[in-house]
Amino acid sequence: MYPQQIIDALRHVRYPGTGKDLIESGMLEDDIRISGFEVSFSLIFPKDNDPFLKSVMKASEVALQTYIDPNVVANIHPKFVKTQLTANSQKPKAIHAQHVIAIHSGKGGVGKSTVTANLAVALAQAGYKVGLLDADIHGPSMPKMFHTEDCRPFSVEEDGRTLIEPIEQYGVKMLSIGFFVDPEQAVIWRGGMASNAIKQLIEDAHWGELDYFLIDLPPGTSDIHLTLISELQLTGVIVVTTPQPVALVDARKGVEMFRNEKVNVPILGLIENMAWFTPAELPENKYYIFGKDGGKALAQELHIPLLGQIPLVQSIREGGDEGTPIALQIGHPAAEAFSQIAKCLNK
Repeated sequence: MYPQQIIDALRHVRYPGTGKDLIESGMLEDDIRISGFEVSFSLIFPKDNDPFLKSVMKASEVALQTYIDPNVVANIHPKFVKTQLTANSQKPKAIHAQHVIAIHSGKGGVGKSTVTANLAVALAQAGYKVGLLDADIHGPSMPKMFHTEDCRPFSVEEDGRTLIEPIEQYGVKMLSIGFFVDPEQAVIWRGGMASNAIKQLIEDAHWGELDYFLIDLPPGTSDIHLTLISELQLTGVIVVTTPQPVALVDARKGVEMFRNEKVNVPILGLIENMAWFTPAELPENKYYIFGKDGGKALAQELHIPLLGQIPLVQSIREGGDEGTPIALQIGHPAAEAFSQIAKCLNK
């Protein structure tokens, strides 16, 4: 079951007070949660003594069973406009990690997810307990990068709660929305729905005790960024860029966003990815395809640490596509680059 199926089913239910369907009337709250055939969400009614409340909730349940599956069990919670405006959402349980680090890029295509995957593996190989959250709802890539596309998390019971057990690969515990959606379908969710999915992957997961909890953020800025900043006590942020001027412009914006007094998250440093091209047959040669030392210069200008410069080499791309991050290859120059960044985080 996917949230979009629920939305489509509720389009068949009309609210008598307006004659419009529930979605058109804006009555569906962005709090859909799905566990097997059980689904829960809230419907927002104009007033607490709404005469149509019971009939609309029953019609909604019937619509889910009719248009999705007869076995759907619906837990529908009524909310009201008056209380909706003042209700405070409950924050999830804090991640039990020594360091909670978000990896950010101002634009897509700079290799942020590749850097995150290899950094997670490098930390795990150094003996740390590592968790990784793929928070890129609309473009989850971690299942492929860790060769776990066919894996499906299962549930465990702890202290009377049913929790999601993260997938573990190469010593890294990992969750991604990619484990729960059809990989052939685009994830078309509103901002609030995507943020709630991220919250669930944080608070309803059995992460255990961790040394590092890495978060692969979506590129740019969005509701997900603000959600994570408000819900988690971040140790800091790592910004990934290429030396290319167009990427540096967006990287600068990202740094300034996290430095904003209303956000105020420490910048742990900058990683310059694709710093130079080194062909396999000429391992000593460096070709500066995207410009030279652009990330290094930006780090110096903004007075933030340069954590490392990662070369553009074929084996890094192949490792990501094959689900075997290059950081697994001990002694490889690219793997050593990620190992050095991991050491920088522990200084």
